[in-house]
Amino acid sequence: MKVHVPGFAGPIRAERFAGGQSNPTYQLKTPGRSYVLRRKPSGVLLKGAHAVEREARVIGALRQVGFPVPALHGLCMDDAVIGSWFYVMEMVEGRIFWDSAFSVLPVAERGACFDAMNATLAQLHQVDFRAIGLEDYGRVGGYVERQVRRWSKQYVEDEAAGRNADMDRLVEWLARNVPADDETSIVHGDYRVDNLIYHPSEPRVVAVLDWELSTLGHPLADFAYHAMMFRMPPEIIGGIRGVDLAAGGLPDEAAYVAAYCRRTGRAALPALDYYVAFNMFRFAAILHGIRGRLIRGTAASAEAADLSSHFEQVAELAWQQAMKAAQAV
Repeated sequence: MKVHVPGFAGPIRAERFAGGQSNPTYQLKTPGRSYVLRRKPSGVLLKGAHAVEREARVIGALRQVGFPVPALHGLCMDDAVIGSWFYVMEMVEGRIFWDSAFSVLPVAERGACFDAMNATLAQLHQVDFRAIGLEDYGRVGGYVERQVRRWSKQYVEDEAAGRNADMDRLVEWLARNVPADDETSIVHGDYRVDNLIYHPSEPRVVAVLDWELSTLGHPLADFAYHAMMFRMPPEIIGGIRGVDLAAGGLPDEAAYVAAYCRRTGRAALPALDYYVAFNMFRFAAILHGIRGRLIRGTAASAEAADLSSHFEQVAELAWQQAMKAAQAV
């Protein structure tokens, strides 16, 4: 810290943040200020997983062009220091909301905070990844096709978790109907309200967190993952389906999509239903994997059991989106 962090002065104390981050995250406290450390977990890891070096790279690159991310102080790839690779970044002060409807805020303040999510994601998708040195951060083109193939393979090969008729249909339908509108941008991969830090009093995002799933991919798939909240019930990853949006001062899905289109220079998102179906399928495949680990005895937490219990519901919702997309053609 003394070598890499300007103005650092100890002593230092570390406290782990609560939550389910797959990369353990700590607040480093000193008498003068605080910092954040993210590290790889201990033990044997899957190849390519928990890539803190990729997180550090994308954060450092985006900071160059004024995108709201914490300032990066340094990346350490020497296991001898704390036992695993890690990076240290700025501790950004602000507000984190756990509810996509911003129900803890007065109604008059919710709409502006909701719109800030839209504006920040649109800003990310317009960053020139080549200009900031991220041309090799992922593969250019073919993102959705590769993702469909990857998650289909994972679902089919996990025999312990069983098969599901909706998932079986989705495996075939998604592969046959990948939209032709291929394009590439930086994608976050897990863009949700609880991965954002808001200004302490203003309705704007001051930091986007948790870049573990980021890569080069299709911006509309990334937007659809975020917009999936409109079609998910509240008990599943912060969904707002069934919420009285107008009473809460929030836009409906059509208005939210129109705002994103306006900010990114698009006329419309004709393949949105496909991309939502794909993201629900991907999420269902993740839940299916959790169920498999529970059955094999490698995942025993109450959270894992609760998540896996939604598998059939999410698979059914995904197939409904696919049929909606098919009817629109």
